[in-house]
Amino acid sequence: MKIVVCMKQVPNTAQIDIDPISGALRRDGVTSITNPDDLYALEEALKLKDQFNAKVTVITMSLPQAEVILREAMAMGADDSVLLTDKEFAGADTYATSKTLASAIKKINPDLVFTGRQAIDGDTAQVGPQIAEFLDYPQVSYVNKITTTDGKTFTVSRKLGSTQQVVEVSSPCVFTILSHINQPRFMGGGYSKPIQYYNAEDLNLSVDSVGQKGSPTKVFSSHTKQARGSCQIFEKSPEESVEIIYDYLQKIHLIKE
Repeated sequence: MKIVVCMKQVPNTAQIDIDPISGALRRDGVTSITNPDDLYALEEALKLKDQFNAKVTVITMSLPQAEVILREAMAMGADDSVLLTDKEFAGADTYATSKTLASAIKKINPDLVFTGRQAIDGDTAQVGPQIAEFLDYPQVSYVNKITTTDGKTFTVSRKLGSTQQVVEVSSPCVFTILSHINQPRFMGGGYSKPIQYYNAEDLNLSVDSVGQKGSPTKVFSSHTKQARGSCQIFEKSPEESVEIIYDYLQKIHLIKE
């Protein structure tokens, strides 16, 4: 069994600075981490590796600095990794990103592809399903439980709001994984394993089909969240605080005397 896990390096901050001209995120000087949902996807893949002796490959499309998240994934138990890096990949939307990732995944020809539900810097939840479309694989999204006895047919529970849907799917297929489906394991050995590198030419992709040139999505405007109101801070005893709150609720007619 061969498994590919797609991972992404994302900024570790809630204060996102946006370029007012391009609408893109400014990442310079921002500490980066592995996208949290992707760690749960990796753990699901590693559980199958433990069960069926599968080979797990992690893959990302990013700048060379993303090597660190691939090495951390290999230290957790992934067998090898692939970094898609090329100046032509810059500015890609989810469509161009998915197309590039799918082109690399085709070279591996895996039985299963895992992604996190979504990335915290974009929150689109589009890349996993789009990869499935480019690969022409069946997909199951919002997965919160996977069981299998033979590594070929999978019973999958997916959470849709307050509803649980149970489906059966056979490999090859794509899963997008919800957080808290498992507890990701700690890193061990393997941090220094070699990384494979692919650029657009290696994937036989034209420069017009990747990155910003290959992205149909156009950003016309963007903004950061702004405070919607003001507040008052009182450093009082509990008794005095109760009186202040009580008086205020009376003032706005939420309670009566």
